[in-house]
Amino acid sequence: MLNYGLDVSGLERDVVLPDLVAEGDELDALVSARTDWTRPTPAAGWTIAHQIAHLASADANVLVAIRTPEAFDDVLKQAEAAGSRHADLDAAAGAAKPRSVLLEQWRAGRTEVAAALRDARPDDGFPWYGSQVSATLVAPLRLMEVWAHGQDVFDALGVARRPTARLRHVASLGVIGRELSFHAAQLPLPAEPFRVELTAPDGGIWAWGPEHATQRVQGSALDFCLRVTQRRSRAETDLTAVGADAGAWLDNARVFL
Repeated sequence: MLNYGLDVSGLERDVVLPDLVAEGDELDALVSARTDWTRPTPAAGWTIAHQIAHLASADANVLVAIRTPEAFDDVLKQAEAAGSRHADLDAAAGAAKPRSVLLEQWRAGRTEVAAALRDARPDDGFPWYGSQVSATLVAPLRLMEVWAHGQDVFDALGVARRPTARLRHVASLGVIGRELSFHAAQLPLPAEPFRVELTAPDGGIWAWGPEHATQRVQGSALDFCLRVTQRRSRAETDLTAVGADAGAWLDNARVFL
């Protein structure tokens, strides 16, 4: 996940929450209309059922962190015991459930997460993997994960996906997560500021960073989001970089470890 010590003052929880609900509803409509959840997705070994199970499990963990933070140590211990296979094992356990049960679990969980985040104070801190998170950060993180795993499902089904303005939340996480990308690649963090200019789905421009920065990234918001969530390689996107550090960022871009 992100380096949770980053500045998230630009994120607006009250704006993100309706979009989080909409993102879940869009994926729900897609998978509810499909009878075969055993279809493989781009994630090795994961079917559509695995993707939904992963989202349901993550929502359950968020609720533990918010409602009973003292119990989150048990979640961490389970993850540590399973090691690198934790996500795979967790998803497999959920995927083994009857489809109707898993779907209802996911629906109930994401509804409860949205309600819990709505009731929490923006700066309330909750335990998470390796750090603390705030309600302000959890909302876009959940949206990003629903969107990214949803992309796997859309790809598996060969269904074209219409990009929406909700991508701005994912793009924002990608921008503030630049430090994580360099850290994960074991590269020094550049001292120079970056300028990011992305073409939004409606044709407008979303921009971050000083206008005259020499390190620059440009392209479509959709491709940037696909890149930072590692759903596409850099070569599969229209993204361009000016400056060696900007290029290194695109080579290693991510919003999670």
